[in-house]
Amino acid sequence: MRIITEKSLEKTIINTIRTLSMDAVQKANSGHPGTPMALAPVAFTIFDKFMRFNPADPQWPNRDRFVLSAGHASMLLYSILHIMGYDLSLEDLKNFRQLHSRTPGHPEFGLTPGVEMTTGPLGQGVGTSVGMAVAEKWLKSHFNRPGHDIVDYDIFALASDGDFMEGISHEAASLAGHLGLGNLVWLYDNNSITIEGSTSLAFSEDVATRFHGYGWYVQSVDDANDLKSLENALRSAVDEKDKPSLIIVKSHIAYGAPNKQDTAEAHGSPLGEEEVAGAKKFYGWPEDRKFLIPDEISDYTEETKERGAKLQAEWDLKFAKYEKDFPELAVEFRQIQDRKLPEGWENGLPRFPSDKALATRQSNGQILNALAEKIPWLLGGSGDLMPSTKTKIIEAGDFEKSDYGARNLHFGIREHAMGAIVNGMSLSKLRAFGATFLVFSDYMRPAIRLAALMGTPSIFIFTHDSIGLGEDGPTHQPVEHLTALRAIPNLDLIRPADANELSVLWNHILNSKDRPIALALTRQKVPTIDRNRFSSAEGALKGAYVLAESDSQPNVILMATGSEVHLCLEAHEKLKNQGVTARVVSMPCWSLFDRQPDDYRRSILPESVPARVAIEAGVTLGWERYTGAKGIILGLHRFGMSAPYEQIYSELGLTAEGIVAAAMKAMRD
Repeated sequence: MRIITEKSLEKTIINTIRTLSMDAVQKANSGHPGTPMALAPVAFTIFDKFMRFNPADPQWPNRDRFVLSAGHASMLLYSILHIMGYDLSLEDLKNFRQLHSRTPGHPEFGLTPGVEMTTGPLGQGVGTSVGMAVAEKWLKSHFNRPGHDIVDYDIFALASDGDFMEGISHEAASLAGHLGLGNLVWLYDNNSITIEGSTSLAFSEDVATRFHGYGWYVQSVDDANDLKSLENALRSAVDEKDKPSLIIVKSHIAYGAPNKQDTAEAHGSPLGEEEVAGAKKFYGWPEDRKFLIPDEISDYTEETKERGAKLQAEWDLKFAKYEKDFPELAVEFRQIQDRKLPEGWENGLPRFPSDKALATRQSNGQILNALAEKIPWLLGGSGDLMPSTKTKIIEAGDFEKSDYGARNLHFGIREHAMGAIVNGMSLSKLRAFGATFLVFSDYMRPAIRLAALMGTPSIFIFTHDSIGLGEDGPTHQPVEHLTALRAIPNLDLIRPADANELSVLWNHILNSKDRPIALALTRQKVPTIDRNRFSSAEGALKGAYVLAESDSQPNVILMATGSEVHLCLEAHEKLKNQGVTARVVSMPCWSLFDRQPDDYRRSILPESVPARVAIEAGVTLGWERYTGAKGIILGLHRFGMSAPYEQIYSELGLTAEGIVAAAMKAMRD
């Protein structure tokens, strides 16, 4: 069927996006129809007039990125991806929000071609887009050479009122303005509606003035349906190279719906059959046709696919010339895109002598710098804590407007934005890390959770991991945080016992391609274990291993993570002097251990030894899965306190003597 709406193919495509979105939400009897109806002209203008992409290769390295931060409007994205020729069928659209569908309720990275990141938790999309912009700037600075611009793309993000209410958007926008990220364009859907009603209930700030203050280039478009004004504003934004851009677009939620336009009711519920029919009538659309795609759109789709293929083919030729002139850089570029590492990178992993105690934050700094020499695209920074987290890459410069090729990022005291920005860099295939104190992982938890959901290998470095930080007291001493992080699926939390365990585990960290990593590192010094007396640190690569064994079948198993492993080793000797055979198990990464074969796990924690003691300077929840019914767990059931850390451990009973007493009790019981 052919439809000419207002004698304009553009209008026909826009109305197709609207009606596909309405029909999918109505069929699912679930979803958010209002925003796709309002923003179809905006999304179409971005994709049609400005985006460089190839639907046949959604991962083409030099594509422009589009992030739907307002992830509840997912049907807007699915509809336009279908029309633009991505591998997303009409049947996929009809299966919106259904089990095992490729069109879930909110966009999911890795599931739907053309979806650059998982969105839905408001603010995450715009925050992560800043990381994508940072990555483009770094890649461009590192790889481009005169006459060889192989990296040159922009990032567009579509945000809602809710995105701008979330604190992360403030953090991210502030840093983006400071860094002058001229490759970043945000479009703000100013429709004045939230779930509860008018935004005036809780939101009355001057957004334009705020972003002017952040150092952004700000424009306004008074009507989302004014394609010429949208195009002019986007052209100006793309041409602005020294500042990130914000375009404030005034729209009408559920545009065209006779009774629900500009109402909160249209935000998160199906319109109803009558209202859908009324909206279609307003668009000049057949009211009784569902999922209608007019014939002329198929020609447009083919042209779009051809255009994308041509763009990528032209880039391929440019890259072939680049590869001839700069073969070493070309190898690096391909390695980044394939998530591969330079040959021999693991030779950079240092080994530490047992005659010197080191805080694991300190040994991690040495490891990080050794690896940075081998892996040029390992980069990151901290939330204003670089001297404390020991995460500075020496002589690698500070990433600023004047040096986008530097590798030390200063996120400022913006932990939530830092987490999202690291995710954006990781999604851009860089090996990116962000660092802060473990207690502040709470401030960035939504970004960590999203990294795990997306399966992107972001690296989160947390130091000052326990009551061992001492005098700063309970406000800064993490208690429940290890348990909280372990509860996130697809996240590996690593708490190493010493420098060599940590060094070995960096092999796992950098080889991880489908999950983020969180490191929990000490502020206080811990002994470097003598591996001539005890087992090799290589055992850490299985998540848990026997560190100290008895000459015979053990009477009791002592297990711990991090700094408490050394207390177990002390207790092991004390028990030995009392004629008790004990096994010490270091468990730096529970989730990695849980992925090992059953036989291995049973060999480490044999059922024949029910007497077990676990110790960790945090809440005890979760340890029972390893200690069993007869085991004893030593940990915290309260917040910490302010004092030298040795005194706190003693006061709270986290000592070798306490482990010995618990072992004796476990054996008696």
